[in-house]
Amino acid sequence: MDNGPQVELVEQAKQGAFGEMSRLQRLGEAMTDYGTEMALALVELIVGLLVVRWIDKKLRSGLRRMMPNARYITVCCNILYIILVALVVTTAMVQLGAKPINLLRLITIIILVVTGLLIFFRPFVPTMPFKVGNTIKAGGELGRVEAITFLNTRLKSFDGKTLFIPNRQILNDIVINYHFFGTRRIKLNVNIRYDQDLLKAKQVLEAIMTEDPRVLPKPGPMVYVLNLTKDCVEMGGRCWVSYSDFWVTRCDLHEKTKLRFESEGIRFAYPQLDLHVDSDSPRMAGWGYSTALDPAATANRELEDEEMPS
Repeated sequence: MDNGPQVELVEQAKQGAFGEMSRLQRLGEAMTDYGTEMALALVELIVGLLVVRWIDKKLRSGLRRMMPNARYITVCCNILYIILVALVVTTAMVQLGAKPINLLRLITIIILVVTGLLIFFRPFVPTMPFKVGNTIKAGGELGRVEAITFLNTRLKSFDGKTLFIPNRQILNDIVINYHFFGTRRIKLNVNIRYDQDLLKAKQVLEAIMTEDPRVLPKPGPMVYVLNLTKDCVEMGGRCWVSYSDFWVTRCDLHEKTKLRFESEGIRFAYPQLDLHVDSDSPRMAGWGYSTALDPAATANRELEDEEMPS
């Protein structure tokens, strides 16, 4: 009986086992010789990346507060972030024993290539028409932008809800950015009766807006007569405020308008129907207040109404 193939299999198994043991032995020796350097390099890499991320976050928020309308804050921060990450990686690799000069050359080449690509392709990359901190209306939802990721945008609504809107839906829809400019216009629409002093009402409404310190002097407050309807005179006051003061100022101006008009004796218009009775009309002749309380007279008037031609 030929046992040659079985012997060969056994020999191959032994060689494989010996090879695996030798590789493990070499790995153990490497860990013994370079374990400290590897551990230090790993710690430097993790701590360095966390520090770089913290610096990037603080830098972006600080620059947005100092220069809210700057256009290239994001690009500059991205380039600085790449440089800092490259420095951290370089430090970790030097700790492992890499030659600093060759490594520095490689990292410099990578930084230059990535920076050039960012600057060149930036105009061709679709970007969101808003940034973190803006109040927007997108995808039918209103809220403040908290974060922008590659897949979605996170909004926080004013009633406390957190909304995640896909970026593809935002790019394919109309977006209203309430903070794109630094100011917003407030509209005060007031309806007064026809028997009121129109010029006085215009002066009072303009004074209400002018006296508020949050209202911007340029462009100054204006008051217009918007329409003359069958029920009232429609007036409109327009003024500009900072976007951060818009909502509170709008509410305060409406309250001041109501109280000031009442103190000045200017009456607001409201839906009503005035009925004028002409006592000299032939139809109303003999219909006095004395007969209005008489049931018989009332019944006679109803019969007369039925007999009168329409």
